[in-house]
Amino acid sequence: MRYYFAPMEGLTDSVFRRLHHAYFPGVHRYYTPFFSPTVHRSLTDREARELPYADEAGFSVVPQLLTKQPEDFLWMAAVCRDRGYEEVNLNLGCPSGTVVSKGKGSGMLGDPEGLDRFLDEIFRDAPLPISIKTRLGLNDPAEFPALLEVFNRYPIRELILHPRVRKELYAGDIHGDLFAFAFRESKNPLCYNGDILSLPQAEALGEAFPGLEAVMIGRGLLRDPGMLSGGTDTETLEAFMNALLDAYIRSFGSSRNAMFRLKENWSYLHTRFQDSEKLWKRLRKATDIGEFRDITAEIFHTLPLK
Repeated sequence: MRYYFAPMEGLTDSVFRRLHHAYFPGVHRYYTPFFSPTVHRSLTDREARELPYADEAGFSVVPQLLTKQPEDFLWMAAVCRDRGYEEVNLNLGCPSGTVVSKGKGSGMLGDPEGLDRFLDEIFRDAPLPISIKTRLGLNDPAEFPALLEVFNRYPIRELILHPRVRKELYAGDIHGDLFAFAFRESKNPLCYNGDILSLPQAEALGEAFPGLEAVMIGRGLLRDPGMLSGGTDTETLEAFMNALLDAYIRSFGSSRNAMFRLKENWSYLHTRFQDSEKLWKRLRKATDIGEFRDITAEIFHTLPLK
């Protein structure tokens, strides 16, 4: 089984990916938070930092693209090729209201015919293999069979399926019956994504679906960064989080911005510790970097891992 780290906006940036790979082995491939190419045909300074030349990373990274314009997708895919990447990922899963309202991300799933035209154009001229991260549909799981018919027309490198529709966001039950349907009917390799919070859960998918080759994990790896390497011990986790803080201070040139950036990670990570709510509440309100370091040290040294 291959394990992928899901793209999570504002969380799994290039700094995070580099240090996670250094401290916690087991991830076969990292996917970047999405890039949104525009008609300006240039990378911003931030985008260039987030898309380093592939050989600089030292591990497998797949850039994710979010757009409804074929020409913008193809331009950005060519940029990724020129920077040494071997695959790009099309985002058809983002459920954000601002994204969907523009007809992007999972908003594209509401128009299967328009999606078919878009895929026809990008696959006809694609400079790199294309994988797709998708949901079951926009509003109703019953939309999925027609969408799978569209996907089956194209040589998708890998179809990464989160078995919920857009309006369900990340809540409610997974539609396991429709993932089983995709497993039977997809003509392209399939990867599972959604609600994997432990390695035994991921391994159980392989038993339930013999031949399933890949699982993508997001929130589970933020809660338990060492999930795939035998578990997260406190000493390694503390070293990782301190290294992240120092790296963000250097990157942002501001300890305050680095601290607030890592509060997003801690919103997931604190749940790995027993009785963490009081210290997490203090950490969330911290405005001084010294106080932030003291509270995180208290978490690591006084609270046992679950």
